[in-house]
Amino acid sequence: MSYAYNETYLFDAQRNLGEMTEYAHYACDAEIDHVFKCFVISGFADRFGRGDPRVVAGMSGTELYISVMEKCGVSRKWPDALVRYDADAYYWTGYILALFQWRAGLAFRHIFSVIKSEDLFRMFPALHTVSDDRAVDSIEDMYRERTLTSRLQVYRKLAGLTQAGLAEASGVNLRTLQQYEIGDKDIRKASVDKVISLAKVLHCRPEDMVL
Repeated sequence: MSYAYNETYLFDAQRNLGEMTEYAHYACDAEIDHVFKCFVISGFADRFGRGDPRVVAGMSGTELYISVMEKCGVSRKWPDALVRYDADAYYWTGYILALFQWRAGLAFRHIFSVIKSEDLFRMFPALHTVSDDRAVDSIEDMYRERTLTSRLQVYRKLAGLTQAGLAEASGVNLRTLQQYEIGDKDIRKASVDKVISLAKVLHCRPEDMVL
């Protein structure tokens, strides 16, 4: 299995993303999905997802949050870092998301288009006491279920393309494309050439659409 980056940085990454979401909520009263949106817009999500040592290990979660918000144009006197000894739903949400992203190798922007913070808050009571791998298995099941027939649609919309636009750019028949999106045809059974053509236009990996 190919992971997003070297496992050496994984624990720091989990801890820092957990601290970021915890600090955002408790110290700054921020709405978590908005924080995730800023995380992506700022460019820090891409750097984090690639395992950039300066982001996943070179700064604390508090510093990461402040850097994200300032990159998005928010300037204020920031509260001091929190000192907490319990890991609640807000910390766990960031912590487990970092592991899910690392294991899945997906870009955060794609993850956030499918999974929202409320999904993870609801899962917290049942999953925070089980192993991290088992928790990620459950999140992965939810992600797969939601994207099985709509994964292509998610990537298309992220790219800002209509069905006709994607069909023209990729060379894939429009009717076939529509059938892939609604599940009448299984994209996992499509020819390799079609999948590669779609992936090139959508700027994703071929396997991202057929996992």
